Amino acid sequence: MPFRRVSVPSINSAFVVFGEQDSGCLSYGVEDAGGRWLVKTAITAEGRASLDRACAVHAAVHHPVIVRPVRTVHGPAGPTLVYPWYDGDLLNHATVHGADRSGLTRFQQLPLPQVEEALDAILDAHLAVSAAGLVAVDLYDGCFLYDFSAGRMRLIDLDEYRPGPFLLDAERLPGSRRYMAPEEFVRGAVIDERTTVHLLGRTLHHLLHSPEGWRGNNDQRRVVDRATRAAPAARYSDVPALVAAWRRAGCRPGCPCRRSATP
Repeated sequence: MPFRRVSVPSINSAFVVFGEQDSGCLSYGVEDAGGRWLVKTAITAEGRASLDRACAVHAAVHHPVIVRPVRTVHGPAGPTLVYPWYDGDLLNHATVHGADRSGLTRFQQLPLPQVEEALDAILDAHLAVSAAGLVAVDLYDGCFLYDFSAGRMRLIDLDEYRPGPFLLDAERLPGSRRYMAPEEFVRGAVIDERTTVHLLGRTLHHLLHSPEGWRGNNDQRRVVDRATRAAPAARYSDVPALVAAWRRAGCRPGCPCRRSATP
């Protein structure tokens, strides 16, 4: 149902509040106009810059896996974004107090075809990101919202994605060290699609792993190893090349990973 209210629903009517984040943003869930919504607003200057970037990302990229706002309200404190509410579990519920990766542990124990389908959805969404000329920043398991009942993966909080390539003008980019590429910690380094390739390679590694070890085949492991090499020039040159290699590595006849890669 479309979001119809002229003003953004107050946090006083929220059924859940996500307030202990390090992003400089405050998010809360509300019921309005017969539906459920997630409202996200800035509470710091850093949060405002992040939501400004989010507006640019969603203007450039449309993909069914990427959750995008249905309404943006601009005010003195910056934009407030209203997203549709989707049921599911974050694979990493990260707060200033630490990380809860119980969702990731549960995901890693799913039947292999379900995991592969979810990975293919993430890769397909990043073909659209690549086609829009954007580079992934701060992609980690806290961006992965998985509906265990419906078996569907969605991507949220891609607020730090930026047009690329660009030179890093800080000591590091935001993100999880478990996913980040070496160049994301070097002032003056080139950040480009090979950085996105590394982030996606780490995604494939973490989500297709389990406490019992690697669940993929040997060809898939070789793809991950190349995607996550320390030297950017030694990785796949761009996201389409990575996705094509991953799908060639395949799983079984009929697996989504065997589809040909198209931007």
